[in-house]
Amino acid sequence: MTKNDLIETVARKAHLTKKAATESIDTLLQEIQRALVKGEKVVISGFGTFYVDQRAKKKMFLRGREEEVPPHRVPRFHPGKSLKRVIKK
Repeated sequence: MTKNDLIETVARKAHLTKKAATESIDTLLQEIQRALVKGEKVVISGFGTFYVDQRAKKKMFLRGREEEVPPHRVPRFHPGKSLKRVIKK
């Protein structure tokens, strides 16, 4: 499912215009992103948790030579129990 597919589905099921559905989904995604940038967790009950994880520096072999990857932050998602249960079926 693409973002456009999601917008069309939300517009149809929520009886919204495509523009209103687009604004709603864009706002949701922007707020999740804003919270993650601030280092906050985003918990959506019954769905899962978005959070930021800190990766330590490490050495890797890239293009035939050893390079160091600096420490960095990465976004992560942990599915909730309800989502796991639905997927298992």
